[in-house]
Amino acid sequence: MKAIDLLGGMTAETFLQDYWHKKPLLIRGALKDVGAPVDFAWLAELARSEDVESRLIEFKDGKWLAERGPFRPGRFRRLPASDWTLLVQSVNHHLPHIADILWRFDFMPYARLDDLMISYAPPGGTVGPHFDSYDVFLLQVGGQKRWQISSQQEDAFIEDAPIKVLRDFQAEETFILEHGDMLYLPPKYAHYGVALEPGMTYSIGFRAPSAQELATEFLVYLQDRICIPGRYADADLKPHAGAAQISDEMIDQVGDMVAQIRWDRATIADFLGHYLTEPKPHVFYEAPEDELDEAAFATAVQAAGVVLDLKTLILYANGMLHCNGEMLAADAADHAAWQQLANARKLLPEQVSVGMIPLLLEGYVAGWWQIGASD
Repeated sequence: MKAIDLLGGMTAETFLQDYWHKKPLLIRGALKDVGAPVDFAWLAELARSEDVESRLIEFKDGKWLAERGPFRPGRFRRLPASDWTLLVQSVNHHLPHIADILWRFDFMPYARLDDLMISYAPPGGTVGPHFDSYDVFLLQVGGQKRWQISSQQEDAFIEDAPIKVLRDFQAEETFILEHGDMLYLPPKYAHYGVALEPGMTYSIGFRAPSAQELATEFLVYLQDRICIPGRYADADLKPHAGAAQISDEMIDQVGDMVAQIRWDRATIADFLGHYLTEPKPHVFYEAPEDELDEAAFATAVQAAGVVLDLKTLILYANGMLHCNGEMLAADAADHAAWQQLANARKLLPEQVSVGMIPLLLEGYVAGWWQIGASD
């Protein structure tokens, strides 16, 4: 079993058995080398973009205030010296070294990883005591932040607040996180972070869709894939007392029609592949400026390999491959190489077969991956 630096030298097996979904874990010095600094000016610039989800939370005159981006440049010049937080989602889509941090959590399935959000706060900056419905790792980058946590079951929120802030937070433990320290919290574990110095929190979140969301999305998936024969008919219709009454016979016949809907394990796997890799609405891919033809592309990838775009996700199950909400029609002989691309997010030149070239070219043109860097 391999010790994982991010977990303070703990193995993935120990973490999953003793902490995941169960109890918090404080990891001192989990990750100190986070690459090039991402300062407030850069985050503020990103928060001005139409294709970026961002929020600004302030606590002012005893009230919580929340705004959603994109923001005008002048908005940040009006901020006070304290008591606010800027949050920017999916920074891993925009900076390679931030994406590298997210993918270091590969001791967890990529199907569960969501994004890496960065929040910046001056002293006093906070989003209030709250809880999340998913697991989260909170990595402190620069400055100091005080975290208080609680296993409380009381979950009443402050009324009329634009964000969900717990009305009665009962702290059980308190930690001061410094640069490189990380706190893991399971779902529904209340926490309250307040910046003591200017700094950032890198939040690595995990997808945990509700049963309602999964059921709704599955029905949407099915509507384009089912074909039920027949048409409603009532050749044996008989007079009945009320013209407005829906008859038992109609209810039974429609019930029999709907009961023809079938799915199996392969259907669920295909649904999950489409659903989990589907890009969020604000995500777009950029085609290469100087697009190569197939011959030039083949030469390039067989010399430099392929690297996934920061926004691309490939998942596989049941012999199927899915990328960015679509199934990849890859030859079975190449599935091992495609799975390597999904896991490592890159393919070395010697791993690219001739048979993969046409499909790789399609994804390259769509902006889903790029030619690797030559030595």
